[in-house]
Amino acid sequence: MSQTIHILPDHVANQIAAGEVIQRPASVVKELMENAVDAGATSVEVHVIDAGRTSIQVADNGSGMSAEDARLCFVRHATSKLSTSDDLFNLATKGFRGEALASIAAISQVEVTTCQEAAEVGVKLTCHGSKVTGEEPKARAVGTTFHVKNLFYNVPARRNFLKSDAVELRHVVDEFQRVAFAHPELSFSLTHQGNNLFSLKPGTLRQRVVGILGPKHDERLVPVQEDTDVVQVEGFVGKPDSARRTRGEQFLFVNGRFVKHGLLHRAIVRSYEELIAEGSHPLYALYLTVDPARLDVNIHPTKIEVKFDEEQPIQAILKSAVKRGLGAHNVAPTLDFDVETGLHISDLKPGTNVSEPRVQVNPDYNPFRAPTLGQAHGSWSTGSLKPARPSSDGWKELYPIMDSPDPQAEEPSGPSELDLASQDSGLEVLQWQGTHLMVPTAEGLCVVHIRRAHMRVLFERYLAQETSATVSQTLLVPEEITLSQAEVMALVEVDADLKRMGLDLRQVDGETVAVHAVPSDLATHLREAIDGILELYHDGQWEGGEDRHVLWAKQWAKRTAMSGQAHLPLEARRNLVQALWVCDTPSVDPMGRVTQAMWSGSDIQNLFN
Repeated sequence: MSQTIHILPDHVANQIAAGEVIQRPASVVKELMENAVDAGATSVEVHVIDAGRTSIQVADNGSGMSAEDARLCFVRHATSKLSTSDDLFNLATKGFRGEALASIAAISQVEVTTCQEAAEVGVKLTCHGSKVTGEEPKARAVGTTFHVKNLFYNVPARRNFLKSDAVELRHVVDEFQRVAFAHPELSFSLTHQGNNLFSLKPGTLRQRVVGILGPKHDERLVPVQEDTDVVQVEGFVGKPDSARRTRGEQFLFVNGRFVKHGLLHRAIVRSYEELIAEGSHPLYALYLTVDPARLDVNIHPTKIEVKFDEEQPIQAILKSAVKRGLGAHNVAPTLDFDVETGLHISDLKPGTNVSEPRVQVNPDYNPFRAPTLGQAHGSWSTGSLKPARPSSDGWKELYPIMDSPDPQAEEPSGPSELDLASQDSGLEVLQWQGTHLMVPTAEGLCVVHIRRAHMRVLFERYLAQETSATVSQTLLVPEEITLSQAEVMALVEVDADLKRMGLDLRQVDGETVAVHAVPSDLATHLREAIDGILELYHDGQWEGGEDRHVLWAKQWAKRTAMSGQAHLPLEARRNLVQALWVCDTPSVDPMGRVTQAMWSGSDIQNLFN
């Protein structure tokens, strides 16, 4: 019988492992930076070309390696971090699996130059597709330089899945920031095509947060500090007014490792209850220190997920720490139980005479007396206790008053009035609880959902603007908006698409864009529109390219449509109904939900049978 089971060759096994560990150039940057930190480096330099697909170079001043270690580091499961299985439960380093360098070498051409402190000369090793192809002496200061070239050169299918340089560079920046955030005591720099993107000097935690997110974030930070037997918490959260509708400024670290943990994120967000709007995301950079024996980081190849032995207590402590930090800086109400409650009475000066307080009483006051016309002049009638009966004069004027639009009626909470040409057709549109409209028709009674109808109208209007020649409203004074560097890069990448949608953004610096023109409906919802774009970026939904304008139109419609109870005057109600009925798809909103329902005449008549 023939044998069907066999052992995979090492280079094939390494390529399979690379699919889990190395997903894109940013994964290489992450692994090499973490190795540099584990090697005791105080300075780490990262240089990338073509967003990393052509070249990634990471140089450090760490402990370096011997020639034997340099050859062995590319072997799968070779590691200096573990000796026994017990070490898995007391991890204090970032890397430990021994898969990263083997995976990188399997799918790229790697050169490593390294030198130890006691060595007279360093060594340069070349590895192509898991095979060592050269070794020679090389002069170098103490430390290690990894040069990764032509990533995925021998796995073309994986290379074809890479996105544009702008997208891949954003991922590189994200990974760089996460490692730099975790180690404010170290120096980090990042260049792309020779242009300096980051140059971070050693400093305090606050200096590192400001150095990455930008100096305008300094005044938005609120310190958080908590020390318990279960977990130590330190770092910063943003003031409630800095919360945004889009994610991207949330950084959580456990034992110096960036992690994503949904339950801890929700605990932080719950600390902002009644302080920020629902759906907003607060800024935070929080660092948790936990006993390594009570933590499992070996549940995912990229080590971005962790599991706690005491998850519930950590959630409660984290939520309490954030609330305490917000309260201590007068951002949220707090109680100080160390302060004695009671009245504070100032000391009397010597020789001061104290008189007994007197109470002024009006003996003629009677709360049951009915007011007369003299009440308007501050006097009260001393006549009968019988309440005055309201006059019935003028009752005929009641109905004209009810039919006329209320001059004090609240304007729609969405964009300014729908500008569809309105013909006063006498359409009767009643409003119910500020959420639905009742429209009599020849077939019966049409019930329209206000918010969903408004979303449909705005969505189709934004789609039409994508092909329109004149869609922008130029701002008299350009409005500057502060963002993270990655977000600015994202907006610059899609600048041409944004202009076709009527949004003209221009980069001012690495963390600021100036808005020069906007679609007319977005003039008062500018920040919501930009946050809607960035939310798609963070969710990875816009990388397809050709349908971006559809995604943005949905986001803009969702963010700018009327919400809550929108009490509309009669003319605005008519405009909304008319605008909905001329839409291409009036029956559903952009999310596919029903916008209107019809009660036929027979349905209404059956209610009374």
